[in-house]
Amino acid sequence: MPRFRAPVAVFVLLAAGFGLIVAPAAGFDEGPEQVAGVAPAPINETVPVGLTGVYPNPVPDGDAGEFVILNVTTPTSLGNYTITDGEDRIRLPDRTVEGRIALTTAPNLTRNRTDARILALGQGLALANGGDHVTLSRDGEPVDTIRYADAPEGEIAIPGRDGIRWRPVGATEFPVVAAPGESTRAFVLPDGAAVPAETLAAADERILLAGYTLTSPRVERELVAAARHGVAVSVLVDGSPVGGLSRRSARTLDTLAERGVEVTVLSGDPARYAFHHAKYAVVDGRALVTTENWKPAGTGGHASRGWGVVVRSDRIVSALAATFQADASGLDAESWRRYRAGKRFEPADGPPANGTFPERASPRRFDPERVELLRAPDNAERRVRRLLRNADETIRIEQVSIGSRRQPFLRATLAAARRGVDVRILLSGAWYVEEENRELVEWLNERAARDDLPLTARVADPNGRFEKIHAKGVIVDDDQVLVGSLNWNNNSARENREVAVLIEGEGVAGYFVGVFRADWQGGDWRLPASLLLVVALAALGAVLVARRFEFETRPAP
Repeated sequence: MPRFRAPVAVFVLLAAGFGLIVAPAAGFDEGPEQVAGVAPAPINETVPVGLTGVYPNPVPDGDAGEFVILNVTTPTSLGNYTITDGEDRIRLPDRTVEGRIALTTAPNLTRNRTDARILALGQGLALANGGDHVTLSRDGEPVDTIRYADAPEGEIAIPGRDGIRWRPVGATEFPVVAAPGESTRAFVLPDGAAVPAETLAAADERILLAGYTLTSPRVERELVAAARHGVAVSVLVDGSPVGGLSRRSARTLDTLAERGVEVTVLSGDPARYAFHHAKYAVVDGRALVTTENWKPAGTGGHASRGWGVVVRSDRIVSALAATFQADASGLDAESWRRYRAGKRFEPADGPPANGTFPERASPRRFDPERVELLRAPDNAERRVRRLLRNADETIRIEQVSIGSRRQPFLRATLAAARRGVDVRILLSGAWYVEEENRELVEWLNERAARDDLPLTARVADPNGRFEKIHAKGVIVDDDQVLVGSLNWNNNSARENREVAVLIEGEGVAGYFVGVFRADWQGGDWRLPASLLLVVALAALGAVLVARRFEFETRPAP
């Protein structure tokens, strides 16, 4: 039976482009983080051109818009290069190029898939959706080949050490970004519920707010007020959360759009992520990253135990802003007005959370040694597994739940316990996860007793300090703390857009150690005694510096 063939636009990216940077698959490479813009070398290393991807099954009807990705490392004339699928052979334009170039028979279909320079081809290959191969040749001699099978719709085949992997078109391949530590404000919820709103209220130029859902009246007011005062405000949320977008969410997004806020939802095809689950905001030169949703139960401080930080670091802020822009400009991104046209929305499950809780863990400022920005599915799984694998003394985990006994992060944690690392795992007692969490806690404690492991697991007793745990936090060796949206389930790290920061420093890590201990014991929060002197000395130093410069400069806002 003849294979299915369709007319095709051959689209060639010369060098790894924005959103298409080639790197080992998240979760499977145990080596160091990838470097942005570096692609695998061609088979013949003396040839500066190689294949790094194939897009054989576009979403549009008729498969229009197929493309092939090349990497060109030095200025090279393409005139003696050809691409073939074994039947058709296409000679590339006789142009000397370097960097990112798009060769296509359908420029209008490919312009919104890349920011590369486009050169039109007179004819293109026809790649079979069920499987095919593409060979790049120079002067008739093969240079590189990609073979694929069963191409998913809207995804790119990328070759790697472990064979072909598929990535949605436009999905990013951001590396881990690290920066020296700068002023960081640590807070927990519900205690520090004022921090998110205060951070938004301090905006002078821009707010980029990303979330899974947005229903918080307080956040809505701050965003509207900022837009009214000339701040450029953009919001990005998931268009298809579990249970559907609620009427409450729709009303909030309606109000924002009507008051000058740019609202974008991720819900179209081809979808790059299962869910846009990240929870962060870029506010001028600050990055707010939290574990909580923008709703009363979360950042509103009326229910959940959550963790958060506000980081001042140009490099981290720039990388997070780039994440927002990449996600908000994809093919699956739609303006709120276009998305909501003709739609009916789901009624809310119940009234918004309105609990009140004591403030026992006040926000604190620290100057950490180092900050790293992690993003899923790009790099977070590898980095978190390495964090756990390198633990020497302690691991403290506070999570909503853990997806299974075979979940990769849990397996890495058990391996650490077998090395003698002291492990404590605290899970939520919320009604929707309580049964499975108690079963897992029982299994973990039984295994620890059987194998004589220094590991203890527990379901949290809020004891009136919060309603339920919704945090996704990890503390390693009382010196590194991970804060962000990354759940320990079986899909979060590999299929969702997630954002987290890894902060190194005894002060900031000690802050969350104190919160963890209180949550573990069900009692009051206390900063660890060993850190009280450090905090006191740091505060004294800050006062002396402030006095020294009091008449020389005004303090930063």
